[in-house]
This record gives sequence, C-alpha cells and structure tokens, in this order.
Amino acid sequence: MINGTVFNLQRYSLHDGPGIRTTVFLKGCPARCWWCHNPESQSPLPEIAFSQNLCIACGACRPVCPNLLSRESCSGCGACADACPTGARELVGRVMSVEEAMGSVLKDRFFYEDSGGGVTFSGGEPLSQPQFLKALLAACREEEIHTAVDTAGICAPESLLDIAPLTDLFLFDLKCAAPERHREGTGADHAAILENLERLGRAQARIWIRIPVVPGFNDSVKEMEALAALAARVHGVRQVWLLPYHGSWGAKPARFGLEAAQPAQEAMAPSQESLEHYARLFRDKGLDTRIGGA
Repeated sequence: MINGTVFNLQRYSLHDGPGIRTTVFLKGCPARCWWCHNPESQSPLPEIAFSQNLCIACGACRPVCPNLLSRESCSGCGACADACPTGARELVGRVMSVEEAMGSVLKDRFFYEDSGGGVTFSGGEPLSQPQFLKALLAACREEEIHTAVDTAGICAPESLLDIAPLTDLFLFDLKCAAPERHREGTGADHAAILENLERLGRAQARIWIRIPVVPGFNDSVKEMEALAALAARVHGVRQVWLLPYHGSWGAKPARFGLEAAQPAQEAMAPSQESLEHYARLFRDKGLDTRIGGA
C-alpha cells in the first residue's frame, strides 16, 4: 500500500485547470519562495499550526503533549490540537492511502463529467512525493478522470517523465527568467527547472505555464519579455496564465513558526493596467495568455 501526506483536499476548485476540479495538495516543497501562499506545504511532515489570537491560555494542551509544546521536538501527533477547545492549535497534514484520497476524489465525479473538469495534484511540489503522486494518477486513469499536475519542475527528471504518460495537463509554474534573481527569490536552481520544462515539451506533454506576478521580484517589462521568449520556444505550451500577487497569505508563516518573508509581503498587488501590458508581450509571441486563476 502506498501512502502519502496531504495537507488539503479542496473540492469544487475553479482555478487549478479546466472545469470543476478537486485539488489535492501534497506536503513537501524544496523551494522557499518569499511570497509562498502555502507555507504549510514546505515541510513534508504533518505539523501543528498555532493561531495566537484564538488561544485562551486554558492549558488544555499541556497534559497531552509529550514534547511540552516545543515546535522543534513536535512529532505531529495532533494530540494538542484534539485537546484545544478553541481551534488555536490545528494539525496540518495527514497520512492518507491512495484509496482514501481517491474516495474523496470520486465524490465529485458528476461535476467533473458535467464541466470537463477533473483532479489537480498540487502542493507544495507534488513531485516531492513521486511514488504517491504516480499511484494517484494511475488510479485516476483507471477511473477515466482528467488529471492535472501543478509543478514548479523542482524534481528529478526521471520522476517527471515517469508521470508524463499519466498526466493530461501540466500546470508549470515559472517565477522569473534571470538565474540569480530566481535563486534569490526561490532558493531553487533555475537551469534545472528550465531543463525539466523542455523535457516535458519533448515528451509532447500538454502544458499551461503559470507565472506569479510579484512586485519587486519579476514585475518588469524586461523580465516579462524574457519569460515570453522562454515560453514561446517550449513545445506543448497551450496557454500562459499571469497570476497577480496578493498579500492575503501574510499571517500564515507565523502560525508555523516561520518568519514572514520580505520584501514581497509588503508589496502592492500589480495593477490591471500592468497585467494587461504584460499579457500583450506574451500574446505578441503567439501565446494564448490570460490573467487570473486558471
């Protein structure tokens, strides 16, 4: 039996591929993007989120915690969350079997069929759990459910190509075209990501490129022109989506004992005028380009 760790299972999703979808969020990500909207995805293990504003200091969690509420030694058992009467402590992430995950996925099969939707596997980086992801994709293929994988390409090439025949659509996240800037903003190797994108193109995968437009990081004409040129040369790119940055995630890092990243946390969302201008740069390259979710 193959198990994996899931931190969210979002039904009736409209922004992670075509139609109505269920998005399965897998834990674990090697990148550290300073604008990360899902910091709970970074660790591969279940972990406790703590909301200080909900805590009433009742002490109900202390008798049940074998590690005296130390985040460093937390085993992710969830006992403190079960004991908390206000929800100040929450266990994020649970180990699931393929059968358990598919049980949730199949509940909305009617909506997939009626809307041309399906299932999207996201994260984190879903290819951080390659065996679990492949087993889920294979199970969806057996049920004739459309599949999408939302990846940043931060994975072994072998793992990526292994799932390509089971994946109907790749939502491939690109951050920026400048290698050093990319490493500064994400901590990840830019060259390896581009090589994986090109591998998918050669494998005749169907690809939608998604670009978060982050003020202070990649929101310049020069950067968008470079990204447009990059996207245009990759075989298999069907659409490009420009995703405007928003700061609604700003309170999340503190819940997981993480420092809020700078400078993007304080950045303003890009204007609609700027987004339209950037979109034209991609359309000039012959790319079907849209603004917003996908």
